[in-house]
Amino acid sequence: MITVVGMGASPGAAPTGEVAAGAELVVGGRRHLDAVRLPEGARTVVLGALAPALDTVAEYVAEERPVTVLASGDPGFFGIVRALAERFGSERLDVRPGVSSVAAAFARVGLPWDDAVVASAHGRDLRTAVHLCRAHPKVAVLTGPGAGPAELGAALAPDGRVFFVASALGSAEERVERVTPAEAAARDWGGAVSVVLCLDEARTLGPVRSVAGPRPGPAGWALDEAEFTHRDSMITKFEVRALALARLGPRPGDLVWDVGAGSGSVAVECARLGAAVTAVEKAPDGVERVRANAAAHGVDVRVVHGAAPAVLSGLDEDPDAVFVGGGGRELPGIVAACARRARRVVVVAVAALDRVPAAREALLGAGLECDGVLLQSARLAPLPGDVTRLAATNPVFLLWGARPHSRTEGVAP
Repeated sequence: MITVVGMGASPGAAPTGEVAAGAELVVGGRRHLDAVRLPEGARTVVLGALAPALDTVAEYVAEERPVTVLASGDPGFFGIVRALAERFGSERLDVRPGVSSVAAAFARVGLPWDDAVVASAHGRDLRTAVHLCRAHPKVAVLTGPGAGPAELGAALAPDGRVFFVASALGSAEERVERVTPAEAAARDWGGAVSVVLCLDEARTLGPVRSVAGPRPGPAGWALDEAEFTHRDSMITKFEVRALALARLGPRPGDLVWDVGAGSGSVAVECARLGAAVTAVEKAPDGVERVRANAAAHGVDVRVVHGAAPAVLSGLDEDPDAVFVGGGGRELPGIVAACARRARRVVVVAVAALDRVPAAREALLGAGLECDGVLLQSARLAPLPGDVTRLAATNPVFLLWGARPHSRTEGVAP
């Protein structure tokens, strides 16, 4: 049997005394091993690289000798329980959780966290956590080397969030500090940080929920055009938007660009589905419309004022998916610039037949696998006399280019 003990993040909650009683092998971090009374004669392994430690555990398990593993907080929450269960089977585990660092951090700042999004950046790509922080009002980020408050702050400094940085939780050196992302980026935080809470303070207390985690996704998408403020019907029609969203596949942890955003209908829909979104729009009145539509739908959309493709060079981070909904004569250059940087897919809506070949060549020239369809729909429209006719909408070509490897990728880590 492997006993897995969580060292609680609340003051005085770290188990001591006989927590490892009877164990012939005790595995844990140095501070965890120092905090307990070790059985006489027991072998200890200080956790560093996981694989060698698991190999040592396997030797004792094979001989049915008792093992105790010490971990931080709740070891079943982004912790070692997963690795142990995968290697030895859950039936061999006796898990005794402590208070997780996430629960402790929210307790310190007096906030509920049933509606929080939790991301681990420990040994993982920080970009997923950054995008979640941009898209959601309440995010807890478990940190790690090279992915701490400074790095997170540098990525989020312009976005108006506030950080609560919790360090050494449950110890005499515990600190919980409120800083802006810019202040976090300017500091050396050392190795004691446990978790960073990234909050939009105006929305930290949302409505009462019956499902934990991020807010549930929308009940529907491809909203009617009347749901958005737009100019002279210059908006991606809902039939086109429906297929565009299906090809973009926006999801939590993604970054989506909406280039030539116009009303921002695609940007808003991607944000409603949980992605972080940057909308690029060259018209000043269009910029205000995008912001107004995002606010009306309660989502965060970063709006960049400028003309593509030139303005795209100022966007530091490559997107997972891009929607191009405008461009005129600049369309081939815009599509090419987006296709060079997109990690997964570029979707292009084209109304002018003459521009379709050049847009397709731009996608193929960037090494994307290209496909497309002509969308032509007719909507029900009432006529006098209680009868109905079909009113045709303008046909639109929808092209998409996908990276060859993207079909096998899973959800964001």
